[in-house]
Amino acid sequence: MVTLGKITAVYGIKGWVKVYSHTNPMTNILDYKHWILDHNGRQQTIEVDQGRRQAKGLIAHIVGCDDRDIARQYCGAEIKVHSSELPETADDEIYWHELEGLDVFTRNDADEKILLGKVSHLMETGANDVLVIRPCRGSIDKSQRLVPWLVDQVIEEVNSEEGFIRIDWDPEF
Repeated sequence: MVTLGKITAVYGIKGWVKVYSHTNPMTNILDYKHWILDHNGRQQTIEVDQGRRQAKGLIAHIVGCDDRDIARQYCGAEIKVHSSELPETADDEIYWHELEGLDVFTRNDADEKILLGKVSHLMETGANDVLVIRPCRGSIDKSQRLVPWLVDQVIEEVNSEEGFIRIDWDPEF
């Protein structure tokens, strides 16, 4: 399953909820009419019948939820869908969740392969996206690294089948 966002708060008195979306553009989360809500270890499938932009965010209405107090129970729930529901990517595209957990390697001056760690997650910074690489068993040290997602500049190869990303990055940085 893939996390697409989170229900953050109630909106109004008729059971609407505020939604924080990880999708790009943010309104794409509204394309999925059935959400799997993960809240405190419990999962529940709900149906969304309406949704729209509201100010700088999104709001949505859950079928059968027509009261603010009922809507409050959904606050804090992560919104998930099965990865099979995601649209197919082009050959040169990859979903962020597919990068998480991949080993990240670079090479030293002697052209030896060096394990820097594993991709924990990605961050959107405005200028460019950033890989957050955390140390793992076998990594060169215990440092967390923030590496810009710059294809053909820093990112040399992504091989999700074999579970690694090769980057051009100084391990001392």
